[in-house]
Amino acid sequence: MSELMPWLLSGLGLLILLLAGDALVKGAVNLSLRLGVPALIVSLTIVAFGTSAPELLISIQAVLEGAPGLALGNVVGSNTANILLVLGVPAILAAMHTSECNTRKTYNFMIVASLLFIGLAYRGVFDWIAGIILLVAVAFVLGDAFRDAHQHRQACKGDDDEEPEGADPDMPGWRIAVFLVLGLIGLPLGADLLVDNATIIARQYGVSDTVIGLTLVAIGTSLPELATTTMAALRRQADVALGNVIGSNMFNLLAIIGIASLVGPIPVDPEFLRFDLWVMLGASLLLAVFVYGKVNITRGWGILLAALYAGYMLLLLS
Repeated sequence: MSELMPWLLSGLGLLILLLAGDALVKGAVNLSLRLGVPALIVSLTIVAFGTSAPELLISIQAVLEGAPGLALGNVVGSNTANILLVLGVPAILAAMHTSECNTRKTYNFMIVASLLFIGLAYRGVFDWIAGIILLVAVAFVLGDAFRDAHQHRQACKGDDDEEPEGADPDMPGWRIAVFLVLGLIGLPLGADLLVDNATIIARQYGVSDTVIGLTLVAIGTSLPELATTTMAALRRQADVALGNVIGSNMFNLLAIIGIASLVGPIPVDPEFLRFDLWVMLGASLLLAVFVYGKVNITRGWGILLAALYAGYMLLLLS
């Protein structure tokens, strides 16, 4: 029974993630309707920060426990997984009509954040100086998002905007709050439960801590984004799905490493500079096809993205 327990708890963690992801999407979409804010803006803030909570908790814990390399691997690996896996798998289930989403500015912010992150990585360590630079950058991004939200509300006064599909204009505020709270609490709880027990299973089969950090932990902490994006795709909320991934990646690079580097220095393994950071950047640049080309993420694209991620995992494991 003791050998089965990690498997049972991993399944429970996955179930919590799926239910919490659905709750967060419902809450975010209805909050955007209530506030008169585009669902994309909400997904770039509340949804993105909520689904990045596991990365933040794990990164801080890793630095405090003297394993700062795990914090960096977690963020870099999660960002790659967010694009290739988190967008690929939901697209296999339901095509995402991303051609209708206007995400150019936020996508440009994500690319700039990625280049800034790589530039700071070449200093050899993420210390308090790098942390402050990253946190100033995330403050700028948040300020711009809220400014856009304010301008949208002003422009839409007196207009009858088309409601986002799946939104309930009669949903009471307390119910929206319950959905958001359940999502924000359930996502890190489910991810923590799943990652911890998946790690136990991996060690039972003799997999090293390094491989666990680059694969299981990165995938596990990306599961909230996967759960949220899957539910958003099934509900045909492509703006929430794409905004969640872009926002989560920016938050991972700027806020998570920014905060974690204030807790303690994070040395950069030379292998990250040679390979993993460039895989992350390459995956980010691949999104330009959907952002600038106005291309929908169809099942074919989903299979290609998932296959690229599988290939990356095979390279890591080899």
